[in-house]
Amino acid sequence: MDLDRTLRSLSSRDFLSLGLSQVAYVKPVEQDGHSYFAIYAADGTQMAVLASHEAALAVIRQHDMEPLTLQ
Repeated sequence: MDLDRTLRSLSSRDFLSLGLSQVAYVKPVEQDGHSYFAIYAADGTQMAVLASHEAALAVIRQHDMEPLTLQ
């Protein structure tokens, strides 16, 4: 089965779980008037909030995941 056919056969739930254990997203957020950086799993679940972008990247890498930054 080719990749295109495989991807088309994925359910919505399967698609959401792609990269779940390999990728984490960092996004700037505001809480209580302060700027932070939230870490999200590939399925959109918030996993942590940290004070700096560098700290968020370091935590993701410590867990053997690839960080991606969202603006």
